[in-house]
Amino acid sequence: MFWRVAWRSLSQRKSSVALTIAALALSILVLVGIEHVRQNAKSAFARTISGTDLIVGARTGDINLLLYSVFRLGNASNNVSWRSYQEIAALPDVAWTIPLSLGDSHKGYKVLGTNESYFNHYRYGQSLPLTFAAGREFHAAFEVVLGAEVARRLGYKLGDELVLAHGTAATSFTLHDEHPFTVVGILKPTGTPVDQTLHISLAGLEAIHRKGAAHDLEPESITAFLVGLKSRVKVFQVQRAVSQYRGEPLQAILPGVVLTQFWSSLGVMEGTLRFVSALVLVAALFGMSAMLLASMRERKREILLLRTVGASPWFIALLLQLEVLLMTTLATVAAYAVSTVLLTLGRSYIVDSFGLHISANLFYPATGYMLGAVYTGAVIVGFVPAFAAYRFSRHPSHF
Repeated sequence: MFWRVAWRSLSQRKSSVALTIAALALSILVLVGIEHVRQNAKSAFARTISGTDLIVGARTGDINLLLYSVFRLGNASNNVSWRSYQEIAALPDVAWTIPLSLGDSHKGYKVLGTNESYFNHYRYGQSLPLTFAAGREFHAAFEVVLGAEVARRLGYKLGDELVLAHGTAATSFTLHDEHPFTVVGILKPTGTPVDQTLHISLAGLEAIHRKGAAHDLEPESITAFLVGLKSRVKVFQVQRAVSQYRGEPLQAILPGVVLTQFWSSLGVMEGTLRFVSALVLVAALFGMSAMLLASMRERKREILLLRTVGASPWFIALLLQLEVLLMTTLATVAAYAVSTVLLTLGRSYIVDSFGLHISANLFYPATGYMLGAVYTGAVIVGFVPAFAAYRFSRHPSHF
């Protein structure tokens, strides 16, 4: 009965209640959406690379080196000579290296030049290796291995031929059409930038730029390279050796440490977004309280009728609080429904634009705590109209 009375009361003011619920739903959508994207972005960045001890590149900012070498964001300020790469790879403490050469693209997707070490040693998530959904790794110069998302979105299959373009823009007028590449492998999905990458050999990358033969081509330079050590105890020793390397100015970064620095640098922005979204929510909650207060004059007859049939002032006050909780619940359901639809429909765009896989599932502890805060705030602001209803039910002549 209690819920039925509250629902009937709200249904008598459909327009104002609908607008209040819409405003509250929008504020919850912003609050929960920001936190959801933040948590998923952190998780996606953290699982992109694992098992790599150092990333080596030309001297630039630590974060910049991490972003362009691992996440394919931005561009290198300079390259690393092949000679320098070979000398550092030959250090006694180095177990393996993965050369990375970027700069070309195919229909907006980045092309990565590398070698067989990439498939043997690259790890993501909880030290998971790259595996093939179909085919194999490249052996010849003009063979290409596609990331899962590239193959899915462009509809490629084994044996298809494609042409690479110079530069990383979505549209390029400089095509390497004299050397088409044959698809020989398609990787399984990883939820990392690997899915949006085309992988070719360093020899193939050199061949299309030098216009020469495809065999015995040694690159002049690469963008960066990943390093795995025989013992992690030696990580700072090797890092120091790279920074003191005399052949050219290089730097070596620890990916985990730099990723932590990256999120720390975004701390102020994250805090600002949370603060603004919290203010939006508070404004919506006070708007709901104001709407209920404004409706008190219209509800005098309803309250008097309830008193006549034996309802106590406390019953009427609790009825107002129940209305607040009902509107909050409807707004929450609406916010979650809209968020799920937007994330489901926009997932491909987010993956293509930012390389991030954002889950459409909004139900996890962080958002649960936020919803608890939303309901707590709703109960607090609901005390004002509830108290007004309580006073009126006790002393109708005073209003």
